Amino acid sequence: MEWLVIIITLVVLWVASLFKILHESLSASQAAVLNDGGVFRNRNVLLVIAHPDDESMFFTPTLNYLSSSGCNLHILCMSTGNADGMGNVRKEELYLASIVLKVPQKQVKVLDHPDLQDGFGKSWNSKLLSKIIKEEIVNCAIDLVITFDNYGVSGHCNHQDVHQGVRKLLQDTPRTEVEAWELVSTNILRKYSGPVDIWLSLLSAKFHLSGVVHCLLNEHPRRSLAAMAQHKSQWVWFRKLFVSFSSYTYVNCLKKIN
Repeated sequence: MEWLVIIITLVVLWVASLFKILHESLSASQAAVLNDGGVFRNRNVLLVIAHPDDESMFFTPTLNYLSSSGCNLHILCMSTGNADGMGNVRKEELYLASIVLKVPQKQVKVLDHPDLQDGFGKSWNSKLLSKIIKEEIVNCAIDLVITFDNYGVSGHCNHQDVHQGVRKLLQDTPRTEVEAWELVSTNILRKYSGPVDIWLSLLSAKFHLSGVVHCLLNEHPRRSLAAMAQHKSQWVWFRKLFVSFSSYTYVNCLKKIN
């Protein structure tokens, strides 16, 4: 009987969470969810990721919100994801996913640097990453950078290295020229709680004690599935489950990097 009550409670929470997302997508303003004071509006934004599919698995609430807020979006992917010898395929899949996510293909850059190859245990140099990111910022007149936090959502070392590269950039660059935000990693229970995590994310952002945090709901969660489906080489059963049940499909919390 107790298990039945728990299951019913979870179902109710899941449905209520999806209704919350639907309500926000139909409303004229997202102010009830996010009051960013214009921080993310009409900006030249660079999303810095490690591998093709990072944008679809983790950052779609952010990309959808920024797109609807009049931002000019760019994606800088630091590798082709060639750990399994499919780098060229994965590169093209990222271009296809960018169409779904409303990021112009000409503003998506995928690197294949010999010192930035995909793989666990392959450390990337923060100075090199900083140099590459800075060149992209200058060339595209970027004023806002978004990337992983120091854990990198999944704990992948390349995600963490990208974060360190952005931090190195900030250390060497006047803060008035560019600002950077990181995607907050959550514990495993929240990570796989699907849309239910929107409530915890909202509370976390409201009462966060260290730094500024904004919470972004995904107004179009089906777009996350559609974007990830473009990565056909990676679209296996466990990733389908991940995108369906991951909280990162439904909500992103962004924290300003100081």
